[in-house]
Amino acid sequence: MPNQKIAVVLFNLGGPDSPEAVRPFLFNLFNDPAIIRIPGLFRTPLAHLLAKRRAKPAGEIYEILGGKSPLLENTQAQARAIESALADMGEVKAFIAMRYWHPMSDETADQVRRFDPDRVVLLPLYPQFSTTTTASSEKMWFQAAKAAGLDKPTVTVCCYPTEPGFIKAAARLIRSGVAEAAAHGKPRVLFSSHGLPKKVVKGGDPYQWQCERTAEAIVQELDMPGLDWVSCYQSRVGPLEWIGPSTDSEIERAGADKVPLVVVPIAFVSEHSETLVEIEVEYRELAHEKGVPHFVRVPTVGVEDSFIQGLAGLVRRALAGEVAMCSQAGGRICPDGFQGCPQRARQQTSRQSPVGGQQAKRPLAAE
Repeated sequence: MPNQKIAVVLFNLGGPDSPEAVRPFLFNLFNDPAIIRIPGLFRTPLAHLLAKRRAKPAGEIYEILGGKSPLLENTQAQARAIESALADMGEVKAFIAMRYWHPMSDETADQVRRFDPDRVVLLPLYPQFSTTTTASSEKMWFQAAKAAGLDKPTVTVCCYPTEPGFIKAAARLIRSGVAEAAAHGKPRVLFSSHGLPKKVVKGGDPYQWQCERTAEAIVQELDMPGLDWVSCYQSRVGPLEWIGPSTDSEIERAGADKVPLVVVPIAFVSEHSETLVEIEVEYRELAHEKGVPHFVRVPTVGVEDSFIQGLAGLVRRALAGEVAMCSQAGGRICPDGFQGCPQRARQQTSRQSPVGGQQAKRPLAAE
């Protein structure tokens, strides 16, 4: 589709850009109805309370990173790389819409409106779909687009947990980590994803199922017979029961087994506090305390060429109107039991909507 103006909007979490931004960032996070699922009358004061309580420990985390999150700069690098990979399509510009800190959707929607694209592709930097990430970001985007007067044909890439370029990039990085750890014994690979409360998954959110598919696809790509590996979850907060096993419990088990560890973040594609502090600092210290012989943190896929080319391919397919087929589910990735799957939730709407306009979006799931 040459000579078109294409806007690619990258969804990401966002992070505070100064010590003063930590508390309002946390408020925005806790005030998201997809995160704390209670009526706004109660959620907003609770969000203020939680942000106040967590501001100090969160601020100490960002002090380790120089007083701010590096997520925006990392996402900007990915945006420029995607533009380069799509340069043959005409005038392609990548924009960033963060969910909880600037630039947020209202700012970005206005920038996209002024760019005046022919078409818009919404591309989450969350490989696995969750109602707490992609769905929340998409909802906020369409509210912002409407307020900004941005009315252009728009398509959403909903998820890509086993996209070949993503899997290849992760495997390439893991191989060197496994080689390093192997000098200290037979290593165990922990595929660590951000956790979710169990009740969210029980409500039909396909995130955990997709994270497990990502881990399986990487193991297949690695082709290391006898590889010891586990899919696990980090970043648990609050009193609710969360999905497991937890990454910290797996680190303790590795210490008891006296095996070296390779920890791989598979739900994060950009370095930020949960990779550079939680994994690199806190989990490394825990591993040392528990007697793990050697600890390796594998970097996120970032701007790895195969990952960027994979994302570019998703954009091309989205613009071509393609939806990935899944032999299990006939037209989407997730099995029928996952009511939260966007392919299922919007299948009927997609069939009935005319071509063009924001209501004509078709979520693209890529295997």
